[in-house]
Amino acid sequence: MKARVQWMGPEQMSFVAEADSGHALVMDGSVEIGGRNLGPRPMELLLMGLGGCSSIDVVMILQKSRQDIRDCVVEISARRADQDPKVFTEIHLHFVISGKALDPKRVAHAIGLSAEKYCSASIMLGKTAVITHDYEVREEG
Repeated sequence: MKARVQWMGPEQMSFVAEADSGHALVMDGSVEIGGRNLGPRPMELLLMGLGGCSSIDVVMILQKSRQDIRDCVVEISARRADQDPKVFTEIHLHFVISGKALDPKRVAHAIGLSAEKYCSASIMLGKTAVITHDYEVREEG
C-alpha cells in the first residue's frame, strides 16, 4: 500500500493526498497555522478512518450472521494529549445500528470482534488511546 501527499503551494497549509486506489482528497491545517479550511485535518482523517474500518467490519459481520441491518452510523469522540506529540489518548465510538428485528447480542458481538480482532485502525490507535464502544439498536421497518 502506498500514498502520496503533495503540498498545494506557498502561503497555505493545504495538501492533496492520493492513495494507490486512485482516490484523492484535500487535507488542510487549521486557520491558526495558515490553513484555509479546504478539507479535514489529518488527525480528523484518522478518526474517520477508524470509523470506516469499524463500520465495515460491523456491517459485514451482521450481514454474515443474517441480521437484517439497514443502517450503521458511528459517532466518534476523542481526546488528545495536551503536549506534543498530541496523540489520541481517549476515543469513544457510539454505534447506531438500524434494522428489522436485530439481535442486540449479535450487534454487541460484531462490535467486539471488530474492536478486538479485525479493525486494524482500532488496534493501531489502541496503542496510545483507551478506546471504548457502546451502541444502540433502532427498529426500522
